[in-house]
Amino acid sequence: MNPSTRSAARIRPQGKAALFAAAFTVAVLCAGDVVARSRPFGPRTRSVNDLGNQYVPFHAHLWDLLHGRADGGLYVNWGSGFGSSFLPDLGTYLSSPFAPLVAVFPRDEIDLAVYVVTLLKVASAAAATAWLLLALRPGRWWAAGLLGSSYALCGWTLADAVYNPMWLDGLIFLPLLCLVGEWARRGRRPFLGVLVVALAWTANFYTAYMATLAAGLVLLLRLCVGDLTRRQRLWAAGRAALITVLGMGLAAPLVTVVYFGTRHASPGRVRQFVPVPTEDLLARLLPGTYSYGTPAVFVGTTALLLALALPFHTAAPARVRAGWTLLLPAVALSMQWGPTHLLWHAFATPQGSSYRQAFVLCALLVITAWHTLSYGVPGRRALGAAGALLVLVIVVASGSERTIRAFTLPLALLAAVGALGGLLLLGLKRRDSRPAVVLAVALLVCTQFGESAVTSAAGTRLRLGHMDDYAPWGARQREQAAAIAGADGWPRYRTDPGREQTVGNDPLLVGGQGAQYYSSLTSDVLSRTLTALGGGWTSRGRSVQSLDTAVTDAIFSVGARVHSPPDPHQNWFPRDGSGVTVTRRDVPPLVTVRPHPDRADGPTDLSGFGPSPYRNQELLLGARVYTVPRVTVRTAAGKPPSPSDDGRPGVRVGPLPHASAPQRPTITGRCPAGSELYLWAPHLSGTARLAAASDVGPGAAPTGRFRSDQPVTKIAAMQRLGTVGGSGRFRIELSPNRTSLVPDGAVGCLDTARLRTAVAGLKATGATSVRVDDGTVRAELPAHSTGIAVLAAPRISGWRCAAGNAPALPAKSHYGLVAVPLYGSASSVTCTFHPPGLRLGTAVGALSLTAVLVVAAAGPLRRRRVRGRPVPVAPATARPSPDDPTVRERVTTAP
Repeated sequence: MNPSTRSAARIRPQGKAALFAAAFTVAVLCAGDVVARSRPFGPRTRSVNDLGNQYVPFHAHLWDLLHGRADGGLYVNWGSGFGSSFLPDLGTYLSSPFAPLVAVFPRDEIDLAVYVVTLLKVASAAAATAWLLLALRPGRWWAAGLLGSSYALCGWTLADAVYNPMWLDGLIFLPLLCLVGEWARRGRRPFLGVLVVALAWTANFYTAYMATLAAGLVLLLRLCVGDLTRRQRLWAAGRAALITVLGMGLAAPLVTVVYFGTRHASPGRVRQFVPVPTEDLLARLLPGTYSYGTPAVFVGTTALLLALALPFHTAAPARVRAGWTLLLPAVALSMQWGPTHLLWHAFATPQGSSYRQAFVLCALLVITAWHTLSYGVPGRRALGAAGALLVLVIVVASGSERTIRAFTLPLALLAAVGALGGLLLLGLKRRDSRPAVVLAVALLVCTQFGESAVTSAAGTRLRLGHMDDYAPWGARQREQAAAIAGADGWPRYRTDPGREQTVGNDPLLVGGQGAQYYSSLTSDVLSRTLTALGGGWTSRGRSVQSLDTAVTDAIFSVGARVHSPPDPHQNWFPRDGSGVTVTRRDVPPLVTVRPHPDRADGPTDLSGFGPSPYRNQELLLGARVYTVPRVTVRTAAGKPPSPSDDGRPGVRVGPLPHASAPQRPTITGRCPAGSELYLWAPHLSGTARLAAASDVGPGAAPTGRFRSDQPVTKIAAMQRLGTVGGSGRFRIELSPNRTSLVPDGAVGCLDTARLRTAVAGLKATGATSVRVDDGTVRAELPAHSTGIAVLAAPRISGWRCAAGNAPALPAKSHYGLVAVPLYGSASSVTCTFHPPGLRLGTAVGALSLTAVLVVAAAGPLRRRRVRGRPVPVAPATARPSPDDPTVRERVTTAP
């Protein structure tokens, strides 16, 4: 047999195992979705929580980028947050090698595209694990494939990661990083190992960090239980460390950008870690369980039984049994202890699911199970002991609220019987055991298929009851996208998708350029600025919403605004019956000129804002346009309200139990006749209506809808309620659905004539033309402009500006917006955005690449020197004769 034939024969079992694992995994996932009647196999939406709010919209934006249709480029996303840094979002959500595959799907099938990418990722994780298992120890290819799918279909995948597809890259790269460790242990494929590490950290550095820690533990254990000498172990560990450092260095240009983006992001919610009870942890080992806040460590009953059997499997070496048996509980306990829990999460408390590292324990369970099986099927005693431990797990887990006794426990017992029966049949030692082996394989495959599909279906159904969900792309989004495309005038003005949002990232999904933006990297500057102006948000400031007021539209150059009926999928308010409409405003250009800050009153950064959003809007506009009247607030019982008792400013109002329609809390006062009335009540939950409004204006709703909660994870945005009548008196009727707060200065009355005058002044002194190209904005100004040029974009870190031909300097801040001083000598302004951390990351990446190239070049040079080096001659006491044949032997060069 020639070398190529031997190589093909060696690879063939790994290839078959990988293909079997991938196909089996896809079949299980599709079957689970069929049972759950989830899209694309049924009417139920898949878009729950961040999948609908973040990942699908970001992939839609990637589709637009790849097809040349996006507003912005790699540096700046001009659609979201009035201009946000896009490269950190790319590195967080879209840097997976699988993400560009969405480009081959139609734009209106973006939900299907993300689903297919999810299937491919989970299947790839199964294939990679099957390949790894056979690299660690020889064994049956079908068993490696089955255990590979056990890992890919673990509880963490089915409960947490299928709707967080960016995490699935960690699922894929954990077995690949373990394979890199194996290559380092054997001194093979160092440069391929560097590439794998670089891809892992580029795809999703967050889960790659966890996977790297896990692969390091696996390598250390393999070195400890192997037969290498101490010197060989040290060399192997050193090679692995060097490969990891060089790979991480190659990924640095993206990793550093994400890191600095996180530093400048809104802090969001801070949660204290609380370990889960033991019964909850053990319950998540069983099939059919679901919980958002507990570690999902289900890997299938077969894999669990094999892992439990290893301590009793005498065919395995004692060191192997002891090492893996100790590693599993050590990692499980590290998930339950605060300091090590933080270590797994890169020393940052998770703001969502607390056990994002659970896939690491799932991988270790599967690798342990493979070590058990690779030394032969465990005997009856070992399987009996493992079965007894499994029964103990089920008994303890039965006391957990995570188990549904009428569902989970029967499913767990049925799976245990199937797995034990299959392993016992597989271990039969008869002369003609082929039928028993076939039956055993069928039993094991069917058991794993059934319990994994049921667990997947249960998770899909239960998520819909525990999380917010969103409608997939449909008629509503098509209508919105068409309206936005028809009104779009960027960069002359912005087109806002509207207050009536469908998901948290409407601009990415349907187009336009608005305030709305939801990301883990939403800048603190944007969140604080919009909050000061009366904006609303969810996720503690990381999901900012559109702000629909005439003044903020003028400030941010929103010349067109889409109005849609409330999304019927949310079932929060009934559909109004009206369709999508567009209103237009006369607004200043994207770059305006304001008085010099030296002549302004007070500071011009965010500290210059006060408690009133109406006065804050006037500061940014540069003109007084609001009247903030004294108001009288009455409860539903007609009495003066009591003040807040939780530290938030305002007075408390709430619904009366069984109250009739006229019994509502009210706000009364007086404003100039004909002014537009706005209500700012960030901690109001319910509706507000201006009684007997004479004119609500085009595109405005007669009822303002407010959403907030306590504890505060969301606040409501300022709402326009209508136009004050000729008497000047107004009466606002509130319909709170729970106890809410009305703050001081809640009502603002807008003088539209003053606003038109202010807008005309800003247009007269503003830019005559504006060009936007990804991260560069160039504006032509009237000659001899003085004061300060203001770009209607948040002053996030990374902006540098120059007036005329002057050198670029870090941009100034004008109440949170990008600004550059003018001194009358420049007729243009150029502002350029460069993502923070990119230069540092590029330098580190270049250094790592240089090191890789040097190491690659040094290898052949060293081997060439070795071939040309003479063999050292042993010292001799007597001078030998030149004719002595041993002399000629000693001076012969090495081959």
